[in-house]
Amino acid sequence: MQLRRIAASALAISTVLLGAACAGDDLAEDGSDSASGDKGSVKISGQDFGEVQIVSAMYEQLLEAEGYDVSVQLVGTRDVYMAEGQFPDSVQLVPEYVGGIVDYLNTTVNGPDAEPLTTPDADESVEAAAPLLEEKGITLLDPSAAVDTNAFFVTKEFSESQGVTKLSDLEGKEVVVAAAEDCAERTDCGAGLTEDYGIDVTEFLPLGFASADVFKSVADGESQLGLTSTTDGTLESQGMVLLEDDKQIQPAQNLVPAVSSDWLADNPDVEDVLNDLMAALTTEKLTELNGQISVERQKPADIASEFLEAEGLL
Repeated sequence: MQLRRIAASALAISTVLLGAACAGDDLAEDGSDSASGDKGSVKISGQDFGEVQIVSAMYEQLLEAEGYDVSVQLVGTRDVYMAEGQFPDSVQLVPEYVGGIVDYLNTTVNGPDAEPLTTPDADESVEAAAPLLEEKGITLLDPSAAVDTNAFFVTKEFSESQGVTKLSDLEGKEVVVAAAEDCAERTDCGAGLTEDYGIDVTEFLPLGFASADVFKSVADGESQLGLTSTTDGTLESQGMVLLEDDKQIQPAQNLVPAVSSDWLADNPDVEDVLNDLMAALTTEKLTELNGQISVERQKPADIASEFLEAEGLL
């Protein structure tokens, strides 16, 4: 079973503020306009959920400051912007995740049962996918230290009373899991819990990814484990605790700018600009930024500009 990365699109359930686009979105029409620049135009796309809304706003503001005419259109799923004629053709730049894009290219080119190329190491995963990336005409810039992977949470009360802080603490224990519909068979989800961690999962409740129903199920004691992401900014406010993936069943999901190789060759200055941003982001900072959009209801553009100014990038 291949490792899959679907957390990004599912997280939209709780964090989308700008209105998710559907799989029928027409990327020929720009989602936003900006002041014209003297270095030409660049189109940004990506999956429409809070975290990518923030990061794409950072891309937009940084490139506008460099003199580019930037337009942004976020869509519902990776399949939309990876469709023929979109990225890396009419779309030049996408906020991506190492495991997500490597897994996507691997399974679309080599088939759904292809041997996984992803590992918990971002650089190894990128190197393994180098032929696929080159063939597609995509360049991945420097992966950030900021990582957003699938993760499992329990209530703070359960963690303290049972002495559970990492997934291996649940070895041999019976639990009910509230998660995405396809969790049970995935090696980075249900199969990993049972085969790698030896957890006795008595039932999988198909309640979605990081959905309100998942959190309610765990809070009410209907289930013990809920599925979310490592950068979920709502956990503390809901009295939940992330469990450490100490056996590393998750592939590397470092944030990474995915760029059209042809466009990058014509605009090499973009590389340093975006690499500096990746160097400034950490998982802790990203979690805090996500909390600002999902808990405090701040606008992605405002969150982005405040961060860039604080980091001296803008």
